[in-house]
Amino acid sequence: MTSSLDQPVTRFLDQVAARTPAPGGGGAAALTGALAAGLAAMAARFSAAQLPGAGELASRADQLRHRAAKLVDEDAQVYGSVLDAFALPRHDEQREQRIRSALERAATVPQEMTEIAAQVAEMAAQLAAGGNPNLRGDSVSAALLAEASARCAACLVDINVKLGGLGDDLSRRAADCLAAAHAAARRATAE
Repeated sequence: MTSSLDQPVTRFLDQVAARTPAPGGGGAAALTGALAAGLAAMAARFSAAQLPGAGELASRADQLRHRAAKLVDEDAQVYGSVLDAFALPRHDEQREQRIRSALERAATVPQEMTEIAAQVAEMAAQLAAGGNPNLRGDSVSAALLAEASARCAACLVDINVKLGGLGDDLSRRAADCLAAAHAAARRATAE
């Protein structure tokens, strides 16, 4: 299957703006997280002289970037499953269970986004503080984008959890990751 990211950026942006259900907020949050990880990886590669372990940071940021990029398509798929479940006839005995299961998966994907974002924001804060000073702007941008990704994704988790009447564990985990991303972004932006 071809990824929605295997196309020109302008086409992807047109798809986001189109009157279609996906890509939407989840895909945008995942893409933002991937961009943040890409900036962190770049800043780390330019920081080998200033920061011990910069190579490992770059490798880890690349892994997170690849995973976040995959979540763009996974989010669209799980959202499609939610729409399919809601489209089932109301008299279908399995409708409610299928809706709940689809919403649980639709909450799990953005919750993973919050985890990625928290890790990327932490790396970016390290790079902003001790990396190559010429890349500080990129490191700060990575931290702020990661925080934005976490904030959007955490909101999506909450929406799906409430809609599905799910336990609040996913929302709590997403909130913890958002708090970590926020704290890292504040550290990154401190002079």
